[in-house]
Amino acid sequence: MNGKEKRSLGRGLSALLGEGAEPAPSRSPRHLAVDKLEPSPLQPRRRFDAEELESLAASIRANGILQPILVRRHPAKPDRHEIVAGERRWRAAQLAGLHEVPVLERALADREVLEMALVENVQRRDLSALEEAEGYQRLIAEFGRSQEDLAQEIGKSRVHVANTLRLLKLPEEAKAMLAEGRITAGHGRALLAAADPVALARRVVAEDLSVRQTEALAAQQATSRRPPKTPAPKDADTRALERDLARALGLEVEIAHGGAGGRLTIRYRSLEQLDEVVRRLNG
Repeated sequence: MNGKEKRSLGRGLSALLGEGAEPAPSRSPRHLAVDKLEPSPLQPRRRFDAEELESLAASIRANGILQPILVRRHPAKPDRHEIVAGERRWRAAQLAGLHEVPVLERALADREVLEMALVENVQRRDLSALEEAEGYQRLIAEFGRSQEDLAQEIGKSRVHVANTLRLLKLPEEAKAMLAEGRITAGHGRALLAAADPVALARRVVAEDLSVRQTEALAAQQATSRRPPKTPAPKDADTRALERDLARALGLEVEIAHGGAGGRLTIRYRSLEQLDEVVRRLNG
């Protein structure tokens, strides 16, 4: 993809629709029957809020569809078109009782369809964090895009892209909670550090925990699952010295030696024993 095409993607559909310039005749919208359109399997958005669709349908009844739906010829069905961008408008138009909708047809490859749909949805914040992550992953896996490329094209930082992709590592139940909006992307990233992400996700929902609380609990789980350190075996000279000191003091003695120094521990069981140790140290 050359630099000009990348800049068009970065601007979203405004570049495709010719906003800010006089549209050429080939860019003029036309009308198609709603039943001649199909959602694209490349569309990253999977969930549509019913209340938002009803609200948009009411607006369409009053004002019509102000922006045409971007489509391409269906790759396998010559008499049908595939929606590139505007599926929400198409769904709302059906709720509003429209039989036809304005469309703008473009000849687009699969990669361009996915990129444009992803850019447009990200710019409008229409995607859940999980849908966004799945879109990034498809562009990387199927079309060989790098995280750096994606960051430049969608106007996000590379860190944002990387952190969003990390959400795909969550267990399925936690991902379902994220997709349903029961937990946020911040919760999801915190769960990745937990020993049991699903159990913690359930607790987040049940107790309405904040992201900071979730991070703290995940850190506790991560610490508790670490195996205790096994002390290195002591050499015969160190054990012999411990025994000699224990006999001389009448108390338990432990020597921890490492590198150029170490630690000498004398354990006492009463204040009288402590006083005796102090007396001996003072000469």
